[in-house]
Amino acid sequence: MIKYLSMIGEQTIQISVPSAKYIKIQKLFNSINSTNQLTNIKVKIKFGYGESFTDYQVSIKKDANKITFRRSDYLIESTPDYTSATIHVHDELALKHALMNLYSSYIVYHNWGLLIHSSCVIEDGRAHIFAGHSGAGKSTAARLSEPRNLLSDEATIVKISEGEITIYDSPFRSELQSTGYQQPRPLSGIQLLHQADRNILEKVRKPDALLSLMDKVFYWSHDPAETQRIMGLLRTLVERVPVYELYFRKDPTFWELIS
Repeated sequence: MIKYLSMIGEQTIQISVPSAKYIKIQKLFNSINSTNQLTNIKVKIKFGYGESFTDYQVSIKKDANKITFRRSDYLIESTPDYTSATIHVHDELALKHALMNLYSSYIVYHNWGLLIHSSCVIEDGRAHIFAGHSGAGKSTAARLSEPRNLLSDEATIVKISEGEITIYDSPFRSELQSTGYQQPRPLSGIQLLHQADRNILEKVRKPDALLSLMDKVFYWSHDPAETQRIMGLLRTLVERVPVYELYFRKDPTFWELIS
């Protein structure tokens, strides 16, 4: 096994990975050089589990000392505070999804922020989120936003505090790879995507925005207390950041409405 440190958001993760897989995993989750960095999460990765991806169904079991998340292609065995976990995976896709599960659970449990199903682009130093489920056009909107820099194309890391909402470069990518580590950016707005024949931008009322974003959060519900944390984080988010319905054509002209 090889141990190295990686950074996701503000969290330092110690990853233990089989030597034969180190190069591939290190490309997905870059190493950092600091040896004095406080470690937030320790993860041990083991390959050879289960079968190829079949569906997103995850079963959850929790007791006083451990919580497990099981899918056909991965198994997570974690401490209840998500600071230490062993992840058994079938392949690299399973590992990405398992780490999204673990990381999302960690930042919710510690009331730090949310992982939102979306892409995110930088314009004039500020971040703009394009949210939606698979097929809504997240990657399309990100691709049409070039040459603007990209912070995510699948899962956006959102730090939520009373002072500011901040977006971090996300390693959880689908189609568009990172061009290099981008600095955190303040969030300017959230667009709920709808593909259409013409571009329309409509502001959403805060209560409706909260409801629309609830099912865009990467979270595996198993604890009413943690569900309440998500609701509290979303309330802060929609209070501080405007949310819009964006009906957009498949060309870059929708940016005329945003910027």
